[in-house]
Amino acid sequence: MKARLLGAAKPVALAAGVTLVASAAQAACPIQLAVYGEARSGAEIDFTPAGSSATVTNAFRMILDNNVVLDGIAMWTEGSAARPHGSLMYKCPTGDVTGEELAACTVWEGVIYSADEKGGVGLLPAEGVDAPKSLIFPDLGPSLEMSAAYGPAGFSKVPWDIFVLKGCQE
Repeated sequence: MKARLLGAAKPVALAAGVTLVASAAQAACPIQLAVYGEARSGAEIDFTPAGSSATVTNAFRMILDNNVVLDGIAMWTEGSAARPHGSLMYKCPTGDVTGEELAACTVWEGVIYSADEKGGVGLLPAEGVDAPKSLIFPDLGPSLEMSAAYGPAGFSKVPWDIFVLKGCQE
């Protein structure tokens, strides 16, 4: 009997923990359509399909206050310790860009981790996989605070490292 009660409580606990998710998003949401939010700063991450890139496995935008938008990508490394290496860029030049130019406009780099409802930590999933409950961008806040995107002409509310799933794009 106890197992039945606990089993019945799981969907309720899950629903209570994801109250901001729209009813259409309560069903599985693929990562490429997921929307995440960070409560302290109001920052948001909107994923988009990566397209036909041979190297970019995930594409997203981070929207900060004062309408500052950072372009984000993830590229999986190869080998037995493969990881989703993420980068956030601010006002990068377009076209044929040198490595030096790309480094100058990159405001954060690191592995993107995920966490599920039970606190289990994993890695950012590839497109087509269900979006995890939260994403972790290690040392995001300090990196952004030292970037050209921060300050009087940029954003003023520094996000923390954890973003929680809040919806699914249609």
